[in-house]
Amino acid sequence: MHIDIDKDRCIGAGQCALTAPQVFTQDDDGFSALLPGHEEDDGPLVREAARACPVGAITVTPADR
Repeated sequence: MHIDIDKDRCIGAGQCALTAPQVFTQDDDGFSALLPGHEEDDGPLVREAARACPVGAITVTPADR
């Protein structure tokens, strides 16, 4: 899976970091960021974090796209 965060859309709600703290964090400004090495992470919590984002800033797509 490939994870993309739309930095222009993110409002810093932090739902991603609460849902999948092993993959997401918040930067110094409070916006969503991926932890190093997790750009291609997989798992149900990653997909749940994308669904939990109130503004839909996180996109999870198959790695072959």
